[in-house]
Amino acid sequence: MDKIIGRELEYEKITTYMNSSRAEFVAIYGRRRVGKTFLVRKYFNDKFDFSTTGVIDGTREEELSVFYNSLCDYGYIGKQPQNWIEAFYALYNLLKAKKRRKRCVVFIDELPCFDTQHSGFVRAFGHFWNNYASKLKNIFLVVCGSATSWIVRNIIDNRGGLHNRITHEMHIHPFNLHETELFFKAHRARWTQLAITQMYMALGGVPYYLEMIDFGRSVAENIDALFFAPDAELRNEYDRLFKSLYRHPDKYMEIIALLSENKSGLTRKEISDRLKVNSGSHLSNMLEDLVNCDFLRRYSNGTKRNSCIYQVVDFYTLFYHQFCKKKSSDKQLWQHSINTPRQNTWYGLAFERICLCHVWQILYALHLDTVRTEYFSWRSSTTPDKAQIDLVIDRVGGQTCICEIKYSQGEYTITNTEETKIRNRIASYNAEMNPKNGVIGVLITTFGLANKQATDSIQHIVTLNKLFE
Repeated sequence: MDKIIGRELEYEKITTYMNSSRAEFVAIYGRRRVGKTFLVRKYFNDKFDFSTTGVIDGTREEELSVFYNSLCDYGYIGKQPQNWIEAFYALYNLLKAKKRRKRCVVFIDELPCFDTQHSGFVRAFGHFWNNYASKLKNIFLVVCGSATSWIVRNIIDNRGGLHNRITHEMHIHPFNLHETELFFKAHRARWTQLAITQMYMALGGVPYYLEMIDFGRSVAENIDALFFAPDAELRNEYDRLFKSLYRHPDKYMEIIALLSENKSGLTRKEISDRLKVNSGSHLSNMLEDLVNCDFLRRYSNGTKRNSCIYQVVDFYTLFYHQFCKKKSSDKQLWQHSINTPRQNTWYGLAFERICLCHVWQILYALHLDTVRTEYFSWRSSTTPDKAQIDLVIDRVGGQTCICEIKYSQGEYTITNTEETKIRNRIASYNAEMNPKNGVIGVLITTFGLANKQATDSIQHIVTLNKLFE
């Protein structure tokens, strides 16, 4: 069995679960296109004791028919079940006939699709696990689906028959830069780390999107082909993405659109006020759903008041809202935008997001990975439009790192104006937060600092190659 790129930890976890001596129930969730199904099928080499896949937008009758056909494919002989209680009892009878000396692997993909209105699917599924499957010590049940909110609420956080019944949950995240570089190397692509980073800014680490890259073309040529060419593959992906994840996608898309326009993110109250929706549990649930799908990150600004801020971190989504939401007739928009202020500004903002998604690599570069730290983005409560810091790393019992994030295609140069801004931000932070052990300045940039002698505000520099570790 060959391992796939970038999922070594997931492979190790599944192997550990497989080697246990008890019945296992594993729920896998994550963003659409992130490779959940591919991971499972690759690990087990498509050899299951039972496997089935729900039908997107299928009726109750269609879902039952698909399940029955899958039963027959694996040797079931009997009449077609009329409800889910009968369907799962048929599955139990099929499984208990399997040899007990080896793992009996069951894979149910797109599980949420089976839960049609008033079908009783979740109750029947819980009954199946509690009364039948969990008593078979060799059973290894894996469920997954793109509708992450359904998986989390109905399986992982179920308050009924499945409460605390799963043995493990696995959140499959997009690739980080290191894993993306491994992906490129596996395809024998001789791209620089800067080029990989620029491609990452538009696609993120979503394997399905990365597979679309033509490694013989430049970054700009690829972006044009994927987003702006006639019939570009990713131009219409946005609507499909949200419609596949949520049964009522419009409200989720409104939240994403709002946050895409606000670089530093917004609090729940700010989102509620601007969208004119109630800030109660329904909004909280939608925000949680978007966090679980890796569209948003939730962070603290380092204070107790308004401490929970939501910010878009899905790179494809950000790129779509910035450049694709308004249709362009230019088939080579990205190539025609090279070195324009609009494109350079975008690269700068996207690089900030990349750094925020690679905090552990930054901690490692600063030798803070083995000490207790808290990290957050900060904005002044007195002058929020003027004093904002993208990343603050607060070392418990040590100095606080104030991180400046700057994108450049060469060594970065700090001008006198920029030096003044850095000092003012640090001064604002000191005045409001009063760090006990003082602060040090950290510059996170692509290729280092050209004029180190021009600044006394920066003590440490983290370069792009460190984010790939």
